[in-house]
Amino acid sequence: QALSARTGAPLLATMDALYATPAERPLQDVLSCMREGTTVGKAGRLLEANAERHIHAPAEMARLFRACPEALAETIRLLERVDFTLDQLRYEYPHEPVPEGWTAQQWLEELTTVAAHARYGPRIPREVRALLDEEFGLIRERNYAYYFLTVHDIVAFARMQGILCQGRGSAANSMVCFLLGITSVDPQKHDLLFSRFVSEERNEPPDIDVDFEHERREEVMQYVYERYGRHRAGIAATVIHFRSRSALREVAKALGLSADVAARMASTVWGSYGGDPEARQIAEAGFDLANPEIARLRALVGQLLEAPFPRHLSQHVGGFVLTQNRLDETVPLHHAAMDDRSFIEWDKDDIDALGLMKVDVLALGMLTCIRKAFDLMRANGLGDHRLDVDLDSGDPAVYDMLCKGDSIGVFQVESRAQINMLPRLRPRTLYDLTIQVAIVRPGPIEGDMVHPYLRRRCGEEKVEFPAPAPEHGPADELKGLLGKTFGVPLFQEQAMKLAIVAADFKPFEANQLRRAMATFRNAGTIHHFREKMVNGMVARGYMQDFAERCYSQIEGFGSYGFPESHALSFARLVYVSAWIKCHHPAVFACALLNSQPMGFYAPAQIVRDAREHGVAVHAADVNGSGWDNSLESVRHSRLRGGDEEKEARPIALRLGLRQIDGFREDWAKRLVEARIVGGPFTGMEDIARRAGLPARALRLLADADACRSLGQDRRAALWEARRTPSDELPLFAAARERGDGAPELGEESDAMLPAMPLSEHVATDYQVTRLSLKGHPMQFLRPVFAAEGVLSCAQTSAAKNGARVRTAGVVLVRQRPGKGNAVFVTIEDETGITNILLWARLFEMQRRPVMASRLMLVEGEVQRSKEGVVHLMATRVHDRTAELDRLTQPETRDARPHARSASHPRNVRILPGSRDFH
Repeated sequence: QALSARTGAPLLATMDALYATPAERPLQDVLSCMREGTTVGKAGRLLEANAERHIHAPAEMARLFRACPEALAETIRLLERVDFTLDQLRYEYPHEPVPEGWTAQQWLEELTTVAAHARYGPRIPREVRALLDEEFGLIRERNYAYYFLTVHDIVAFARMQGILCQGRGSAANSMVCFLLGITSVDPQKHDLLFSRFVSEERNEPPDIDVDFEHERREEVMQYVYERYGRHRAGIAATVIHFRSRSALREVAKALGLSADVAARMASTVWGSYGGDPEARQIAEAGFDLANPEIARLRALVGQLLEAPFPRHLSQHVGGFVLTQNRLDETVPLHHAAMDDRSFIEWDKDDIDALGLMKVDVLALGMLTCIRKAFDLMRANGLGDHRLDVDLDSGDPAVYDMLCKGDSIGVFQVESRAQINMLPRLRPRTLYDLTIQVAIVRPGPIEGDMVHPYLRRRCGEEKVEFPAPAPEHGPADELKGLLGKTFGVPLFQEQAMKLAIVAADFKPFEANQLRRAMATFRNAGTIHHFREKMVNGMVARGYMQDFAERCYSQIEGFGSYGFPESHALSFARLVYVSAWIKCHHPAVFACALLNSQPMGFYAPAQIVRDAREHGVAVHAADVNGSGWDNSLESVRHSRLRGGDEEKEARPIALRLGLRQIDGFREDWAKRLVEARIVGGPFTGMEDIARRAGLPARALRLLADADACRSLGQDRRAALWEARRTPSDELPLFAAARERGDGAPELGEESDAMLPAMPLSEHVATDYQVTRLSLKGHPMQFLRPVFAAEGVLSCAQTSAAKNGARVRTAGVVLVRQRPGKGNAVFVTIEDETGITNILLWARLFEMQRRPVMASRLMLVEGEVQRSKEGVVHLMATRVHDRTAELDRLTQPETRDARPHARSASHPRNVRILPGSRDFH
């Protein structure tokens, strides 16, 4: 008060609240420990002294500050003086890139018209001209020309650099975007509505999403920063919330619990988005809920997940905000942890609320794969192709391949659910692929759209289009709307049109419905439209049960459904990737491996699929491999000692050194350069000297069995690598420079090393390169399981419908999609794969073996569809991971169940982990 009187600055009353109620003080302490990197027991004065930093009621504030009531009054006066609102911010989109003498609208129309003539010739079709006139008018009215030009400029830069890119989402509804090369889908041909992208009723900026190659996307992002300057360009933020596993680990660490306790507790949660672990799951993991520390941990984690609680501010995946003037005059800027990146404090919802335009520069792994495939084809004389290869998408051979479910590695249709759907849907056109992409989603599945569509498509169910009362509209009003999908709404656009046409929604209400459907892993608001939808349809003469069914189908979109334009854009990439796989399987497998990490399958499954398609695959070798996987003529691919592939094909796939875990790209470059200069290597010492590789690199090459061309198998090469010194002695170096020096290592008598069993070779291959060309781990364990009456995957697939079987295999993939009503697991053995379905109730009864198994034994009933798709409906799951130890312990080959024992540290992980999705 004395300071206030002396300076004339009034006092303000505040409790500097950090949480809402005193009960939240323990959570505040834990969050403080996370921030400071310490534990509650060691934090000391880093924590608050008491629980008073909460929000107090007005009466309590008056009591606390009764000695200084003017401070309370001044606080209220200060707040009353703050009259700023965010809508007072003035935002101006950048004015480049427009040549001098042109307006943005004129230049956009000029570029688009030139592109139209280039595509259609001197006379632009009347339908296309009508679409362009409609779009130009709306773009002019909304002053969006600069935005379209910005995206066109970014795409043009990428194409100049040879970076593949393609627009997707609602932008595919735009003829302007199609002609400018931003998107690859013709909206006139596919009857797409521009109003789904931009309309008079939707008072919000357009949103053009463009995918770029994931390995080269950073080049495009840096171009944006360079063109607009860091003071005018920033990436939108995204708020990262606590998720189940991260919350468990971090709270346990803050409470001082050990890392193994945290890891075991987290292992009970399915995926990042799983909920708070239940008491039964905690007990199953071996913990006692009566333990106060465990109870405290669970309570604090529950508080973090209930909100959900924000963890930190991060960058959007690629959404840029650009301004004509300084961006930091509108929003604070931050420097990101990644070099040469800066981002703003607002996330995409804030940007939408303020009407700021966002340019999305996104990354897509399949574009990297396709570009690398095209490069390989050019380098091997297989044609010069671009992303618009076979623009009509009409090659029968491609669809024949897909109808068989042969789609491992193919964009968007490689999951087990998609592979099982392909023989049922039997796509023959690009639009069929569009439906294939969209139908295997939580929205259509939960809305019960899949089976009615398939029955009607196959002619098993009559296609009906109920009509409204005659006074309310024509009898065929739904046929034009849902005709292409046999009366079943599969796309968001159809849901919007259905609401407008059948339920008499106003355009702005349909847009609200669209926004309610546009959710992913968030609680949607679509249920707010139920009454209006159902009552509106009934009022127009539709039957109540039909109206309810329509709403239920649309409600499914609240769990994630595709817009038609988005699915069409993805369908083009489905076709292009399938075309490459169909006609050039070696190229496709090579490009996929060189684009990892991406996609659904690990390298072992990609290589196995390539070999099943007749591709000769050769192991990584010091005299044949570079960093990347490569293609080579079979007659030139036979290296001394290399006998891993017998079948001759015109082109073979040579595995690259990138497949060796821990091997560095610069080591591979040194190896290749030395091989080019001095020819093939003759021994391990020769590699060490000429390529200058360190001892670790030599051991990795030996461990990967990459020295067969030197006449050495894995064990002999490891022996040689360990006796090769990492540094050459000066005397030998001088002799080598003169050309008269002998090798530093003298001749050594045969070490008489015992031969490594094939099973151990295979196990080590998986440990070091994540795949093996020599065999499959299950072939060595077959006697063990055969003695127990366990069938192979091939035998399970051949079993009759309804048969009760037991089968076992290595876990490839676990999935728990949508609401988690079922768990899907794919296991593999030496004969093939088995797809397993386990209902949620049974999963909860045996959660640990389902989640922890690397080698899984499953009991269940075979279910075979009329299309021949086989599932094993699981009833019991057993974790038989310990059997993998037999691969490296040849002395224990009896058929008795095996328990895990102490072994070499490398053998802790016999096989790479499965790929789990949720």
